[in-house]
Amino acid sequence: MRTGSIELRCSDNCAVIALHGAELTSWRVGNVETIWTPDAAIWDRSSPILFPVVGWCRDARIRVDGQHYPMGVHGFAAHHDFEVIEQSEDKAIFSLRDNDSTRVHFPFAFELRVAYALTPHALSMTLNILNRSDDEMPFACGVHPGFCWPLGPADRQAHRIEFVDHENPYVPVIAPGGLFSEESRAIALDGRRLALKDETFAQEALCFLDARSRSLIYGADKGPRLRASFENFPHLAVWSKPGAPFVCLEAWTGHGDPVGFSGELRDKPSMILLPPGGQSEHRATFELLTTNGR
Repeated sequence: MRTGSIELRCSDNCAVIALHGAELTSWRVGNVETIWTPDAAIWDRSSPILFPVVGWCRDARIRVDGQHYPMGVHGFAAHHDFEVIEQSEDKAIFSLRDNDSTRVHFPFAFELRVAYALTPHALSMTLNILNRSDDEMPFACGVHPGFCWPLGPADRQAHRIEFVDHENPYVPVIAPGGLFSEESRAIALDGRRLALKDETFAQEALCFLDARSRSLIYGADKGPRLRASFENFPHLAVWSKPGAPFVCLEAWTGHGDPVGFSGELRDKPSMILLPPGGQSEHRATFELLTTNGR
């Protein structure tokens, strides 16, 4: 594991990204820290990058051309060291290429680039996946930032998420092993508003597959709020642990295995099939707002 991190700045906007996992560990705008500090007793990550799968795979493995490969939850990118291939005061690009270790899990030649860029009030995360192999490459990717809850001094119980569009008030039931069942359950979605309570997360993450909204706002009426916008991420998820001081606003291209799935990785629902030499870009942008919207 490689230690160390880099710092980006733009005006009073500051971000810190670890070389290990290209993981965002701090994003502060003025005196407001938005990213939660990991606690091994609760959740030992702050903002992992998800690749080459999202969610859990049945029996913790994938199948490619009839051969099985071990694969942990959300893939392996978060557990590898990245190289910094470009850096300026307010932008950096991190790169992970396939190597002997990744090929144990995923038999493809690839490059995963993670770019962070700051503007005075916002931070963007861009994932660019390049297929460097001679074969079509199935993959999924995602971002998983954990934001402080409460955000700033506002009352924790006053926080909510407001989607820009009306979302389905029923979400998939997550079966044992993190697999997606065909059953659904009702959630306390009031129009476009989702109140955040500890009981909201008593039955795992809230997964909005093929979400209508391309943006949402998180926070309380009083105090700072966060606008999240997503490009080329069809699925959204909201996750925390009951009582934990964070909430994850996740964006995915894929999701966990369906219950009973035992097919090839390329046949798993919602996988992207990238042709040889192809690339795919996905972006999430987060902007800190004041109570008057800016």
